[in-house]
Amino acid sequence: MSARLRSIALLAASTVTALTVGSAATAHAETGTGQRGVLQGSTTASYFWDDSSGRAGDTGLPAAGKPMQKGLVASPSWPLMTEGYVVYKGKKMPFFVGDRGPGDPSSRGVMLDLDAKTFAELTGGRFNPETLGVDGIGGEGHIKIDYVVTKWGDGVGRKNFPVAFSTGSWSEKDTNPVTQPVSVKKPTG
Repeated sequence: MSARLRSIALLAASTVTALTVGSAATAHAETGTGQRGVLQGSTTASYFWDDSSGRAGDTGLPAAGKPMQKGLVASPSWPLMTEGYVVYKGKKMPFFVGDRGPGDPSSRGVMLDLDAKTFAELTGGRFNPETLGVDGIGGEGHIKIDYVVTKWGDGVGRKNFPVAFSTGSWSEKDTNPVTQPVSVKKPTG
């Protein structure tokens, strides 16, 4: 076999191998056998929506400088741009930390402020653009959720279990992130 034909054969074999490996990885992800994370826990979550109008007590653009959107959450202590997902009654939704809060409720154990659209989808409610609230959930504003952090943000904040806003952890650079290997199966349903 000539050198040119060997090169073509190797290229073809590499392409087939790459496609097979890629297909297997995709199939694995779709079957829900598990996902990796760096921290897993449970907490109480509230909701907010910050449209920068001031009508719902908001203060402008969220702290990370990203516009308010589905998946943006506020944390009293995790670094901005930390990523992960929350699970409520078998429903799983991704998040990224784009703002600070909740303030005083974090002193009472409310450690994550979900965006109102995610909160509505998790609870079966409806986001109301007029009030920036969630309708159809009987006035419930807090839910118990499980969370998995899959990637820590690079900025200031505590890279560990969440703590109250009043601790000031949100303003300190954490150089010793928690290392808790997490392998979580996808929820069913």
